[in-house]
Amino acid sequence: MFIDVHAHLDDKAFHKDREEVLQRIKEAGIIVVNAGADIKSSYFSVELAEKYDFIYACVGVHPHDAAKVPKDYLRELEELAKHPKVIAIGEIGLDYYYEFSDRKIQQKVFLEQLELAESLNLPVVIHNRDAHQDTLNTLRKSAPIKGLMHCYSGSLELARELLKLGFYFSFGGVITFKNAKKPKEVASQLPLDRILLETDCPYLSPEPYRGKRNDPTRIPIIAEVLAKLRETSVQEIEDTTFSNFTKLFSLEPDHLSY
Repeated sequence: MFIDVHAHLDDKAFHKDREEVLQRIKEAGIIVVNAGADIKSSYFSVELAEKYDFIYACVGVHPHDAAKVPKDYLRELEELAKHPKVIAIGEIGLDYYYEFSDRKIQQKVFLEQLELAESLNLPVVIHNRDAHQDTLNTLRKSAPIKGLMHCYSGSLELARELLKLGFYFSFGGVITFKNAKKPKEVASQLPLDRILLETDCPYLSPEPYRGKRNDPTRIPIIAEVLAKLRETSVQEIEDTTFSNFTKLFSLEPDHLSY
């Protein structure tokens, strides 16, 4: 069974045909983790998870929205996290590429959510863009029990440091791009038992659909490219990433069948 470990099916890109997309995902037999990016999308993720057996949820505030968090946002996230299908706090982290929120505010909100995850004994899903050292330093200070570096774009050297902290890594459509040398290198050399697949839909659609709206049904395309990079079979990628998913999020495999 394929797992899309990071999606945004709540995005406005799906407003017109979300039900149709969800039906195609179900028919494809793919399990999806929908990630929160702010309080509103976190609520939406939980609603999707309640409605569809094949969807799980993460709740959290993305660094882009760190400057706009309400005063009681941690309380809201804690309440949402009580839902049995909420499996992580995320996506959270740092983004110094766009800097929609001041760096100090990003760091404060990031640390607060890491502490929340620790108090709830939940893994975290990390967004890191052009903030590699600060992300690593923060995680070293307040490392959760387990976590996922979503859409990993850092170096192999950084990945090795994050491995020591118990992190897993997810790769998406970027590894299908011809010029994506670093992600291809990292995906080919990390231990396979720490790798997961994602779409980050509606973004980062794999080749030959680059530039078009992405969705979880394209996970097999990403798996095929990863299999070639690893010189293994698609079946091994499917089986191992499924196992990694259950271990990272402490889920019973028998409970994940449709």
